[in-house]
Amino acid sequence: MPTIVAFETISELFENLVAKYEKSDKTAFAFKPSADEPYKTITWSEVRDDVTAVASYLLQQDVRKGDRVAILSENRYEWAVVDLAIQSVGAINVSVYTTLPAAQCEYILKNSESKIFFVSTGIQLKKAIEVFDNCEDLKQVIAFDEPKVQDYIEKEYVKLFDTICTAGIKAEPQQSEKLKSRKKNIKPEDVATLIYTSGTTGKPKGAMLTQRNIVSNVKAAHDAISIGESDRCLSFLPLCHSFERTGGYYAMIAGGAEIYYAESVDTVARNMLEAHPTIVVSVPRLFEKIYNLVKKNVEEGSAIQQSIFNWALNVGEKYWHGKRGLVSIQKAIADKLVFSKLHDRTGGNIHFFVSGGAALPAEIGTFFMSAGLNIIEGYGLTETSPVMCCNRYGEEKMGTVGKVINGVTVGIQRLDDNKIIAQISGEDYPTELTSEPGEILNRGPNTMKGYWKNDEATQEMIDEDGWLHTGDVGRFVDGRLEITDRIKHMIVNAGGKNIYPGPIEDMFKTSKWIDQLVVVGEKQPYMAALIVPDFEALENYAKQNSISYENMDDLLGKEAIVNLFSKETRSFSKELASHEKIRDFRLLPNEFTVETGELTPTLKVKRRVIEDKYGHLIEDIFKDA
Repeated sequence: MPTIVAFETISELFENLVAKYEKSDKTAFAFKPSADEPYKTITWSEVRDDVTAVASYLLQQDVRKGDRVAILSENRYEWAVVDLAIQSVGAINVSVYTTLPAAQCEYILKNSESKIFFVSTGIQLKKAIEVFDNCEDLKQVIAFDEPKVQDYIEKEYVKLFDTICTAGIKAEPQQSEKLKSRKKNIKPEDVATLIYTSGTTGKPKGAMLTQRNIVSNVKAAHDAISIGESDRCLSFLPLCHSFERTGGYYAMIAGGAEIYYAESVDTVARNMLEAHPTIVVSVPRLFEKIYNLVKKNVEEGSAIQQSIFNWALNVGEKYWHGKRGLVSIQKAIADKLVFSKLHDRTGGNIHFFVSGGAALPAEIGTFFMSAGLNIIEGYGLTETSPVMCCNRYGEEKMGTVGKVINGVTVGIQRLDDNKIIAQISGEDYPTELTSEPGEILNRGPNTMKGYWKNDEATQEMIDEDGWLHTGDVGRFVDGRLEITDRIKHMIVNAGGKNIYPGPIEDMFKTSKWIDQLVVVGEKQPYMAALIVPDFEALENYAKQNSISYENMDDLLGKEAIVNLFSKETRSFSKELASHEKIRDFRLLPNEFTVETGELTPTLKVKRRVIEDKYGHLIEDIFKDA
């Protein structure tokens, strides 16, 4: 489906959307002023006024074309306003994750040589003040929220967002011609943003994404997926990540869709009921949690309820695979008896979910598709702007990330001799092509310009022929891309066998007892796992079986609990090859989180951090091996 307006740059997208909708009451964005209040909608004419005010202020502060302006904020309306203002003046948006500590924020600000720093809450402002004196290029900090501690705003370099908007409105007459000139001179090859890789190791690198990188990806996404004026997207993944930036922001407004901001990641379930979205862009973690919750509720129900649910799931899967006739009648009954409740919990209007950022376990994807909640899974990297492949609506095949998008070529390079053994361009669909596994490569207009001030890392990532090396292993299956794992995540056991932990971990995540799991066993004779249990399920089990305990550590040490997980790991391991089976484990009393350092801001596992943190447990597992 084509975009709602024509454009070659993000600024042009914004200008053309304003021209189309400024005389209407069309909603552009919506947010909740507080938890107890309903969503407040913002029209495109209001967006135009706010963006113009901020852009005028940036010009007044001598922000020049190519200057870097940083944002440290949760998803909110002000984020979009500032971003569109940055794009309008030809500057570069430097996005910073709110979960980063002050020291890492300082590194990004210094590396990018950012000139102005927008921050959201008092917590984020505190970080900015802590590092300001160490960032010689930084001239000003602008806070979205008025800080509760007044000492903060006594700093001369700290301004409030409302104050600079007022100043920008006053400056508009003097800056009007300059703003027009800036917009006119923005070129597709100009860098639009620096997105710093969250990275599981080493210092973050700033991927330079140009206007062409992002625009080509937005248009290719519209070629593959239908996004229109009747759609509403609930936004909660970090906007400083390219998945949400392109998929949940630019691609949405390019179709005329409305963007409703969730209050936080923790309130998504409630906000879906309030916003009634038609599209939700998420990482697999959300779907895993919903799946495990439903599975747990079913298993706690009566035998009749379980039978009805399993029947409904079977009918739903048949319907998804194209069977009609009697199945259509059965599907209507299944929807009314079973699936309607799940649809209601997601707001009742879901057209489809989009999943990315990590592999979606096929069993979980199949469950949602059978329930009539389509999940379109895609694949890509920050460095590919980000989409390389995606399933199309109505053509979803779980276990794959779909077909290559238009304009992009994906290749498979054999690991042992670096020979490219297969490649598909987006305009071609050789459904008969199945290849052996190898490293996934990307070439096309979505390939980043390079890493900011890091030619060495750029040359490691992009070879002389223009192929970007993803570091992921995969293969084509009937013309669709199937991801195996990350090359650097590969475990080599004591016998020299190569083991990819990702698929094993995805399989175990479907257990109602397991919330998170990391496979370990480098240079060891067998595989083992560090397991974070589903604590709620475990506590219910303890209650039902009269197991008394003082705290979670005490509960996890109980023989009955250890036996429960022993049985579960043996059951799942039956599906694995001998060298992949999980033969031992340790239970952890705390979940992996971004705040405690085990997860990246996009919820990917930091294996080295976990292996270091729980090295004593890993050593204990293999001490007699």
